Amino acid sequence: MTTSGIDRREALELIACEGPELLELIARAGRTRLERRGDEVVPCAIINAKCGLCSQDCAFCAQSARSTAEIERFPLKPTEVLVAESRAAAEMGACRIGLVTSGKSVKPGPELETIAGVIEVIAAELPSEPCASLGVLDRPALERLRDAGLTRYHHNLETAESFFREVCTTRSWRESVDTAVDARAAGLAVCCGGIFGLGESPAQRVELLATLAELELDSIPLNFLHPIPGTPLGERASIPALECVKVVAVARLMMPDREVRVCGGRERNMRDLQSWALLAGADGLMIGGYLTTTGRTVADDLRMVRDAGFRVATRSRGT
Repeated sequence: MTTSGIDRREALELIACEGPELLELIARAGRTRLERRGDEVVPCAIINAKCGLCSQDCAFCAQSARSTAEIERFPLKPTEVLVAESRAAAEMGACRIGLVTSGKSVKPGPELETIAGVIEVIAAELPSEPCASLGVLDRPALERLRDAGLTRYHHNLETAESFFREVCTTRSWRESVDTAVDARAAGLAVCCGGIFGLGESPAQRVELLATLAELELDSIPLNFLHPIPGTPLGERASIPALECVKVVAVARLMMPDREVRVCGGRERNMRDLQSWALLAGADGLMIGGYLTTTGRTVADDLRMVRDAGFRVATRSRGT
């Protein structure tokens, strides 16, 4: 049974706390995580299936239409390559494997069918569960992927509705919410979060978390901006490590029964305090790097989990 968490008013107070109150927040969120989610950390990994060549203008993204970042750009990889990379991700310990494509959406046709075929292989042959992040999809496309074996769909809101136009102008914030709702209606679990450190205020961080709580998601990925030269946000400074910890702790208290996962940008922003995200309530971790930026070694991440006193999950919790 889902139990509601703290309200927006309390979240606003907590995200502003400092000193001893911050330590109390971390302890409270950590206790909540152990009581509601146990002591396992579920590792996931993503496969960069199609990179760059994107029509969207997201200010943070090296793949966007207004980015001049020097990245590798390629169309959808062949089936055999995606299957091989998925096998490698499973071998390194990922309980979930997400196929990720650039662009606003994957349209029905050869690309969607290629992805569906890879999902069928993951579901049938690998110990990991298949996920996908393919942009704004409609119900028929989501149902096609579900029938292929997809168990969870990922689509971030990126930031609060009140700040979204500062980040992206080529699609609406509502389209992303609708995609999350449609994925749920199609019978899929939903992974939906955002990026912190884009220039939003603490109140807008809480605004985003409140929206995520209202959507009753299965997994909430928390990313922190990794500024990439050549993007509009390429010169933005990292947010302080303890600000990242506060985001994790408040997310846990707002969504006590949900998976809270720390993902991109944690290495750059949290530095030596990465394990504090686990102590502050995170029970999921993305391993093996990201789309256009690298992470730490998988061995270092899994050792960090164990050193913090948690167990590395060997299978997903399901939805």
